[in-house]
Amino acid sequence: MSYTKRLDRAFENAPILPITSNTKYVFFSDCHRGSGNNNDNFLKNVNNYFAALQYYFQYGFSYIEVGDGDELWENCKLNQITEIHSDIFLQLSKFQKSGRLYMLYGNHDIEKKSIKKDHGNLFPCLTVYEGLIFKPDNSTVNLHVTHGHQADFLNSVLWRLAKFLVRHLWTPLENLGFSDPTSAAKNNTKKEKIEKRFIEYAKKSGCLLLAGHTHRPMLGNSTSPYYNCGSCVHPRCITCIELTGYNIRLVKWCSCTEKSGHFGNIYTNHPPIYPVYIKREVLTSDTLTSL
Repeated sequence: MSYTKRLDRAFENAPILPITSNTKYVFFSDCHRGSGNNNDNFLKNVNNYFAALQYYFQYGFSYIEVGDGDELWENCKLNQITEIHSDIFLQLSKFQKSGRLYMLYGNHDIEKKSIKKDHGNLFPCLTVYEGLIFKPDNSTVNLHVTHGHQADFLNSVLWRLAKFLVRHLWTPLENLGFSDPTSAAKNNTKKEKIEKRFIEYAKKSGCLLLAGHTHRPMLGNSTSPYYNCGSCVHPRCITCIELTGYNIRLVKWCSCTEKSGHFGNIYTNHPPIYPVYIKREVLTSDTLTSL
């Protein structure tokens, strides 16, 4: 089966959600929440992510997780992840209780496709989808959302082999400084090949495509109708995509130091104080109608 057919299949029975002037959606991908050990790449950005969740819940956004939310290739048990990051899952459960939570599975949490009640009692009766379709009320061009591993043969068709290699080969080697060449996020040649496939698929299908998988954040345009949320495992920040009405924005959340901090006193041995805050920054924006 070709990658175009695999992507088509992701949207065959996908729920259709509206885009109106009043809708608010935020799209996150590739959180890779782990079990709190040295391989948990999510740990370094957990405060940025938690602050973002609080912000989006308070301002009435619906949360869309575009796959690879949990790292189930390196970790055997999902409950280990939910216990370590219990504050995160409690915050996500607030979205679910208010009817504002949608989850997709990616290659690293593909087992979720058979889980109807995800994460135990936190998310009762939550179905995890492969794709979602968003239909603007002012346009015939729909926004298709999926993780994007369907365009990657190893991580879709041969995902069991890829999982075995990650868990038993590449994770131990990465601890020694080696990089996984099979990962689209860590191999630029593979990343560019997959992104080219995303663009070609969107053009041939006459849709806008929003994905994750490559970890490279991107906002589409008229010649490249492809969007990417980025990830929550960047070295110093997390990225996401906001959709408010017909306006779409690529956003970064990062920890910053207050410039007006108190720098202590060398004569009284007072240590310097650098107040830290978490900042939301819009990187770029556009409107769906212009595409």
